[in-house]
Amino acid sequence: MSGTARLGIGFVGAGFITRTFHSDSIQKIRHADVAGIMNPTVSKADSLAEEMRAADCGDPNTYGDVRELVRDPAVDALWITSPNYARVETMEMVTEELEQGNADLTGVAFEKPLGRNVREAQRVVELVEQTGLAHAYLENQVHMPSVKRMKDLLWSNGRPAGRPYLARSTEEHSGPHAGWFWDGKQQGGGVLNDMMCHSHKVNKFLLENPETDGGGLRPIAVAADISTLKWGRDEYAQELADEYDVDYENTPAEDYARGSIFYETEDGQLVVGEATNSWNFVGSGIRLTMELLGPEYSGSVNTIDTGTEVFFSDNIGGEGEYYVEKQEAEQGAIPVVPDETAAYGYLEQNKHVVESFRAGESAREDVHDGLEVVRLCMASYKAAEEGRRVEFDDIDLEEYVPEPARGEFDSGLAGIRTD
Repeated sequence: MSGTARLGIGFVGAGFITRTFHSDSIQKIRHADVAGIMNPTVSKADSLAEEMRAADCGDPNTYGDVRELVRDPAVDALWITSPNYARVETMEMVTEELEQGNADLTGVAFEKPLGRNVREAQRVVELVEQTGLAHAYLENQVHMPSVKRMKDLLWSNGRPAGRPYLARSTEEHSGPHAGWFWDGKQQGGGVLNDMMCHSHKVNKFLLENPETDGGGLRPIAVAADISTLKWGRDEYAQELADEYDVDYENTPAEDYARGSIFYETEDGQLVVGEATNSWNFVGSGIRLTMELLGPEYSGSVNTIDTGTEVFFSDNIGGEGEYYVEKQEAEQGAIPVVPDETAAYGYLEQNKHVVESFRAGESAREDVHDGLEVVRLCMASYKAAEEGRRVEFDDIDLEEYVPEPARGEFDSGLAGIRTD
């Protein structure tokens, strides 16, 4: 499309991630409007469409079927944010409409993860390549201004002492927003598949040499473990059953995961990316921390150390307010992220994708990056299942499905005993 034309975006999904971050960021980006919204529950799409009109960010049509959205001539590109279990089916329908000449799209962008396993992620890549569309993998954390600035400073000023060798990343909150996230088969696993995809990617980004094509890193081994610490307990499992109709006692997924990826650099050095993720953090809200360490330097990011805080006593009445994603309280001392969309990288991410698609190009993080992240996550599950560090050259992940997605995960002590 012309570099001067506005990009008409079609949202496939009108859930939390779209409403809270994608729609808000698009309102702040020049040369882009929301042209269409598809959601199986059309009333949710209608509600979001009204918000977009009120914000003067397009006049989107709403649909209950992906095919109808794709056929809308005002839609130039898709942001696919629908649930993990629908990812392949959605892209198959998009491809079919394009090949039958019913649609004319410029690009397609996928919310993380690209698939529930390597086989599904590969299928998405095949379909995207079949269409010839420009493409993007929507990994917001590598676009966080704080993360990018930390990397720039440490690599430029610390490099004379030697390259960075250790990256650490955590993402923690109290649990997902929708029932399908808690279902190992629908989601593809538990917290590892849901959140370690972020952490593995941001660690690799921090460790990659900005002066080397492709970053110069090759994964050589992985060590990991997964457990269910909170949500398998009787009272919390019952809470999930009551709210989401999920049987976490009999078919649990992990709510805690830890993994380390060992990389070889372009000059044969060893560097490590450590990731820790949980649905067990009961605090002010979602907590993201990143660190990068080198021989004579270090840097860190903590998203709830914002410098802005409010306090409300128990005597305050009325309805509570939203202050930060995944907040657990509406009174007391609460940190405030003044602009979550910008702080978490969604604004810069979507700005980059919009401009890439307008130029007819794929984004810096594309579906091949998404496939690589799925491989890292599946290797982490495999290492956890086998209870050992595994070498990437020795594992076959093409047909591998993690234990929680197979319904075979033992969340108790029996799952970790070696005697």
